[in-house]
Amino acid sequence: MKTKVVKIGNSRGIRIPKSLIDESGLKSEVELEVLDGQIIIKPISQSRESWESAFKKMAKNKDDILLDSDSLAQQSKWDKEEWKW
Repeated sequence: MKTKVVKIGNSRGIRIPKSLIDESGLKSEVELEVLDGQIIIKPISQSRESWESAFKKMAKNKDDILLDSDSLAQQSKWDKEEWKW
């Protein structure tokens, strides 16, 4: 599909047809990236959106052990009695 680059103030812009917007999953904000002379427009991914599946995979692989368990064994009185969430 070809389109024209148009002047928008001091910038330039293009019109993206609705069908391409819908197909690509773009919303009101996008991420722009230049790679090998191409402009890539991507939907902004939500932070932590894949964490749940990553945690499930870690548990399945038994890779979810607490790495600093030694420090928990050496808790102070304050840690055990006074600290509150």
